Amino acid sequence: MASTTFSGPVTSTNGFIGALTGNVTGNVTGNIAGTGRTTHATTAAINATATATAAEVATGYITSTSVGTVTITLPTGTLLGAALGAAKGTVFDLYIDNTAGASTVTVAVATNGILSAAAAAGSGAGAGLLTVPSGVTGVGCFRIMFSSATAYVFSRIA
Repeated sequence: MASTTFSGPVTSTNGFIGALTGNVTGNVTGNIAGTGRTTHATTAAINATATATAAEVATGYITSTSVGTVTITLPTGTLLGAALGAAKGTVFDLYIDNTAGASTVTVAVATNGILSAAAAAGSGAGAGLLTVPSGVTGVGCFRIMFSSATAYVFSRIA
């Protein structure tokens, strides 16, 4: 494998293969190769019922410390797709951390956001798959799968 020096941002649609040597400056977000760990250089806080901005969702990690019930509505497929540079087949994981909250957080989708069959089935009985409890068990992992650059399917995965 040849060595190459880059100046400025570098992106890849299929991931990078090989070893990283030298100094890295700035924020690194994503899967750390070989560890199975994901880090989030930035997070967003939503402590009242609101529609999350595309930039907040793009952090991949939203916290809530509210004492009252919160509903977080995701942005439209168009806004979220643009913020993530999404295309058909793009997959993005979103964590909602309510461990410091005192009430339930519920997640909802907006225009061009569709609940997966499992999430839709679970949402009828108290929205179990779309809620994140408060306290020590209050972390939920959700997957956003784009069927086009402007439409996504939303599902809970943990």
